[in-house]
Amino acid sequence: MKPACTTATAADGFYRQKNRYFAVVSTVRPFPSVLFPGRNPGENAEPEFFRDLNLDQIVDAVTAGRDEYDLRPFFYAPSADCAEVRYRHEVLRDVRREDVRACVDEFARRMREVRKQQETSGKLHYEKQKQRWFLDAVESYCATVASLRAQLGECELSSPALRGLREFLSGYLRSEEYLALVADTRRCREDLARIKYRVHIRGLRVDVRRYTGESDYTDEVEKVFARFKQGAARDYRVQFREDADMDHVQAQVLDCVAKLFPDAFQRLRDFCARHRGYLDPTVARFDREVQFYLAYLDHMRRIEVSGLAFCYPELSPDSRDIEVADAFDLALAGKLVSERVPVVRNSFRLTGDERVIVVSGPNNGGKTTFARMFGQLPYLAGLGLPVPAASARMFLPDRVFSHFEREEHLATLRGKLDDELVRIREILAKATGGSILVLNESFASTTLHDARFIGARVLEAVLRLGACAVYVTFVDELAALDEAVVSMVGAVAPEDPAERTYEITRRPADGIAYAEAIAAKYGLSYDTLRRRIAR
Repeated sequence: MKPACTTATAADGFYRQKNRYFAVVSTVRPFPSVLFPGRNPGENAEPEFFRDLNLDQIVDAVTAGRDEYDLRPFFYAPSADCAEVRYRHEVLRDVRREDVRACVDEFARRMREVRKQQETSGKLHYEKQKQRWFLDAVESYCATVASLRAQLGECELSSPALRGLREFLSGYLRSEEYLALVADTRRCREDLARIKYRVHIRGLRVDVRRYTGESDYTDEVEKVFARFKQGAARDYRVQFREDADMDHVQAQVLDCVAKLFPDAFQRLRDFCARHRGYLDPTVARFDREVQFYLAYLDHMRRIEVSGLAFCYPELSPDSRDIEVADAFDLALAGKLVSERVPVVRNSFRLTGDERVIVVSGPNNGGKTTFARMFGQLPYLAGLGLPVPAASARMFLPDRVFSHFEREEHLATLRGKLDDELVRIREILAKATGGSILVLNESFASTTLHDARFIGARVLEAVLRLGACAVYVTFVDELAALDEAVVSMVGAVAPEDPAERTYEITRRPADGIAYAEAIAAKYGLSYDTLRRRIAR
């Protein structure tokens, strides 16, 4: 019997790939960013108020499944510049169009494949196999960039950001560095594709030589056994697990091939060394930054199916008026929509000399949710994102502050009231007339007299600053402190005072919020008494 003899090409085997990005210094005029047209946001940590306003829950929901892009820092860098926010609005309007979205989604999919190939390259054990996977990653990258430019060329873009990106890509595809990268990639692939070799197996001996036209016995063997074929039969062949990494026998065969064709493999090594930083920084930046928009739009779509609306806020660099219609807490809405529970919407306004909303009313009536919504709206507006409301007119705050109840910590050696006073003093020292303050159930741990006195002093300080604030409290008298203070009250069902509607309406405080708190404290609330009577 003749020993087995097979032929193969180097282009057919030893690869599959993926790794991390390497930056390269581009000679093409750089395009700045689709997020930050005129600034470098630097490194940003999660703001102190984030968890008070449940913004961390919003970011968790928005970025779920996109960990590879590290999007969280983008949500920590709002802008107070109306021009930058409008710049993002224009990008969003473009990306929401089906043709542009399809183009960007295809680019993102192909870039994920590039990363997958390069990551695999970094994980493999055998150097020649790593190099071939790297070559495939570069080839995929070149094709991806060219495809993005071609597809963007077919879209009518209105945003300066995406038009600028398209112009950048046009220049990049004509640049010496890109043309050299494409040419080197093609040359290496063609060199490998021309390699043909034969493997001669006799017992435990494997002989690798150049292919010189020897016969391939595959067709001959199939013809011999064809006469015994009796139709479809069960396949008894063992299915081997397909693994990217070679085993030691394949690696030894490849080493032998490399010795037979040293020039091709030397060029492959040189290619990997020369183009280690093949990924253009602008392309990499767009790949990451555009996910900020896609992630939020996808989250919006999940919310909008329930009938809730988002809008692009109308922004003013001069006016401090705020008018919002049918707004909702985005963090809470994300949970309720998934549970098919209706979401209550609220409207509010601060116009003219009005600066502070004092919210009172029964416990568990939606006051804290309203306060969180009040803080979420301007923050999301500063990120250049559509806000959860039917309509919104507002200003961009320079900073957002929150003052929520905290548990006592032994490390501070301060009681609860003392800690609240220290924190509010720090907030008032940092706040300006362009700030937003969210004060929720502040000083509830003290007596009514002290809560009224401290609350009045705090609100007076806020009014002197000219900042806008919402103040949730059981002290109804604070709602009539000044003409710049607006009273809003949590509503209950007219037919059943124990049933909360979660609507916060603009009207004078009814004077029963503190009474209800006292009654609840001593077990004399309406619900408690009704349960006792029912027994």
